[in-house]
Amino acid sequence: MSVRAALDLIDLGPGDIVVLNDPYAGGTHLPDVTMVAAVYSGQWAAGSGQNSGSGNRKSSGENQRREKKMNNRPLPTAHRPLFYVANRAHHADIGGATPGSMGRADEIYQEGLRIPPVRLMIGGEVNQDVMRLISANVRMAEEREGDLTAQLGAIRTGQARLLEMVERYGFKEADLYATHLVNYTAEMMRRRLSELPDGVYEAEDFLDDDGYSDDAVRIKVRVTIKGERATVDFTGSAPQVRGPVNAVEAITVSAVYYVFRCLIPADVPASWGILDPVRVIVPEGSVVNARPPAAVAGGNVETSQRIVDTLMLALSKSGAQVPAASQGTMNNLTIGGVDSRTDREFAYYETVSGGMGARPTMDGISGIHTHMTNSLNTPAEAMEYAYPFRVRRYSLRHGSGGRGRFRGGDGIVREIELLTDAQVTILSDRRKTRPYGLSGGEAGAAGRTVLISSQGELEMKSKDSVHAHAGDLIRVETPGGGGFGGEEVKG
Repeated sequence: MSVRAALDLIDLGPGDIVVLNDPYAGGTHLPDVTMVAAVYSGQWAAGSGQNSGSGNRKSSGENQRREKKMNNRPLPTAHRPLFYVANRAHHADIGGATPGSMGRADEIYQEGLRIPPVRLMIGGEVNQDVMRLISANVRMAEEREGDLTAQLGAIRTGQARLLEMVERYGFKEADLYATHLVNYTAEMMRRRLSELPDGVYEAEDFLDDDGYSDDAVRIKVRVTIKGERATVDFTGSAPQVRGPVNAVEAITVSAVYYVFRCLIPADVPASWGILDPVRVIVPEGSVVNARPPAAVAGGNVETSQRIVDTLMLALSKSGAQVPAASQGTMNNLTIGGVDSRTDREFAYYETVSGGMGARPTMDGISGIHTHMTNSLNTPAEAMEYAYPFRVRRYSLRHGSGGRGRFRGGDGIVREIELLTDAQVTILSDRRKTRPYGLSGGEAGAAGRTVLISSQGELEMKSKDSVHAHAGDLIRVETPGGGGFGGEEVKG
């Protein structure tokens, strides 16, 4: 959707790269920065494109010979792009009221710098005006510039790989097989849907709160399966809320995509073909399709998880083989301040793993990231080297998985001592509600976050931010997964 938003506003020429993070222009939340570029037949290798300033340029004659070899059929119009490439990276900070840009907020303007589609590279040259604008509005500008430059490099690598493929097989063949991948994925999805019984399957689940009110936030879904097609309707979900747990349409569609891809019991290419036979209805102005200026930082990391939980609960009623609820949160922990060792700013961001829900024939996995996340463990040694922290405890949270014939995976306990004063922010969920079990299995344990200081223990709210001091400890206890099956209970 970000690619579509970029192309709607900007005519991408050779050497142009667009940057954007606007959640209301196909994005997710502000820390996720997307880059988009077109691939033209005249671009050859990463770093050797037009005006790149590096690499050896191909001679005009050699370029012409290669273009003739690459294009075994005329392009529909002159200078038409062969492909588009894009990448997305979560940045440790994008400005806003709290370090890490993942704090409590009641409008998007408090969450950080909002970037509409603009050219970060023009004709192969970095647009320094845009780079300076971004750098002036984020913490650790040097780090942000490094990460943005890495994304630019990834774009150029993607362009080069596609052009190598075209050079080897010809554009017509590469284009044909790209279409085959999408069609193949769509056919696999239709076949899987046809195996499920026709019917209407409903479910609802809740976020703990929005960080401002104590009221639970409802996610409701109705799945209608008819033949080879499905309709997923979120009508009845809560209206958009004050706090930062609103999801934009792109997030909800992505969560639906993920769940339906999981239904296919085989490896399948990642492509839009998954949603070809699936219609998604997301009421505008709801917590699953918020409108500006709603705050959305947690929609990508928390509400997306609950959408998955709710959709899987509905599909379990169709006989689909799905697991019990996993931890249902990413336990987003951000810590920022000035490193007393270097007198430099820092912003640490991590999502903390938890328990996976038990499966119909197996226990859940302990201490693992699940569903709408792609994060990995941060080793204690790396964390202590890069940040003014000391990891005091890092272990499984034994007994937190739900009991059942198959037991839910356990969450973890992560305890960090601060070596400098810092702002500590937690954006999480499943502190009040618990990950559900299926077929008689018990729910997993709820999570908790505790600040331990000389004043004692303070249990933080699920969406909270506090100023902590050197010597204080932050302990995150993540939820366990739900159990599966009510007989022969394993405890």
